[in-house]
Amino acid sequence: MASVCGIAAVSNLGLTHGSSSKQYVFLATHQPDKLKLQSCARISVGESSSSFVFKRRSNNFHYFGLLKSVQLDVYITSDDEDEMSEGFFEAIEELERMAREPSDVLEEMNDKLSAREFQLVLVYFAQEGRDSWCALEVFEWLKKENRVDKETMELMVSIMCTWVKKLIEERRKVEDVVDLLVDMDCVGLKTSFSMIEKVISLYWEAGEREETVLFVKEVLRRGISGLDGDKEGNKGGPAGYLAWKMMEEGNYRDAAKLVIHLRESELKPEVYSYLIAMTAVVKELNEFAKALRKLKGFTKSGFIAELDADNVLLIENYQEDLLASGLQLSNWIIEEGSPSLHGVVHERLLAMYICAGRGSEAERQLWQMKLAGKQADGDLYDIVLAICASQKENSSVGRLLTRMDVASSIQRKKTLSWLLRGYIKGGHFKNAAETVIKMLDMGLHPEFLDRVAVLQGLNRRVQQPGNVDTYLALCKRLSDANLIGPTLVYLHVRKHKLWIIKML
Repeated sequence: MASVCGIAAVSNLGLTHGSSSKQYVFLATHQPDKLKLQSCARISVGESSSSFVFKRRSNNFHYFGLLKSVQLDVYITSDDEDEMSEGFFEAIEELERMAREPSDVLEEMNDKLSAREFQLVLVYFAQEGRDSWCALEVFEWLKKENRVDKETMELMVSIMCTWVKKLIEERRKVEDVVDLLVDMDCVGLKTSFSMIEKVISLYWEAGEREETVLFVKEVLRRGISGLDGDKEGNKGGPAGYLAWKMMEEGNYRDAAKLVIHLRESELKPEVYSYLIAMTAVVKELNEFAKALRKLKGFTKSGFIAELDADNVLLIENYQEDLLASGLQLSNWIIEEGSPSLHGVVHERLLAMYICAGRGSEAERQLWQMKLAGKQADGDLYDIVLAICASQKENSSVGRLLTRMDVASSIQRKKTLSWLLRGYIKGGHFKNAAETVIKMLDMGLHPEFLDRVAVLQGLNRRVQQPGNVDTYLALCKRLSDANLIGPTLVYLHVRKHKLWIIKML
């Protein structure tokens, strides 16, 4: 029995006729007007080559089978049926004569041909040198007669994929590829995957970047991006899928620009592609933030000089452009999408502002998410709290800390630790000291490294007004909690050359 495993998306399909000494292979390749025959002979050592279309022995085919390829496994052997029927040859001859409509010929041969023979008719007309559109008409008739099983469907898909691949390899016009997809849809060839995404992958893998974009534009222009029967996993459509391909190579900015360009060109990409583009913006902002942290580290270590005003302005403008792109995409989703997407939009905006270190904007998105019915993870609240603390946005800090009223002891310590680290990062050590004391009053012990960072920060700034009292109060409170040993405080009065030492 014939068996099919997988779909040949990028491999040549072949028809073989084998014997003990020879195996003939027929490659299916597509030409714009019709298919040209290309036959190859696999010859054993010592034999000469020969070629033919079909070798007929007493009006029979022996050992017919489909060539095993990378993704297609179809075997039709003599164990299934010793001989091909005479009706098979009659059908081929009638169809090639083109004296009647293919549907009339097939209707007449309906009872004479087996399912395997119908498959071979498809393969025959898919061969180079044959009428490719006849294969489409044969499949369309089989579809109408409800004679397309899973194997026949996958066989036809493999043929179509081979044609598409051939067109791409020959650098044919993008319009020709789109026309083939339209013909595929017209004959009822509904694949279990997105054929448009497959074509995008073929273009992309061939390194044809410009043609990939042109193909997406042509598909959107014709409004056929939804011609595939199965929509699962294809929410982003051709624009979103190409954006993902770009993101896989790290081209996040280009992915976002692509979707924005398509939308501004009035090509109407799918709404979900805007969400994909927003994801690209988030990733670009994240990578940009990592690069800035490395840059600051090099500057602090003295490997590079401080950035001048012009470079700082360039950095700020680039970040602003990214945020503006993300905001524009979010507006399009809210305008064109359903309310069910609003929560996801605010989630993406939250991620954008977190990566950009915008505390107040990030806090606003937390509440917007909640209003849209999408609850943010508790860790996100803590991260935003730390950002707001580093920027000393006291109003936002106060609002975000209200969550602690119903939090557990463990969660309270976690939240206050984020608050403490935010103050430390921003250099607000008096606020950090107050947070440490607040945690001790609540019976929560700050982490050792956090305590050390606050003490060292205050010590370096002890000459500033008010820091001495804060430093002494913190040392005494830590000593009372047995978190540090006795503290000696030295005071030098230069005028009298007097040292005063006091133990806390």
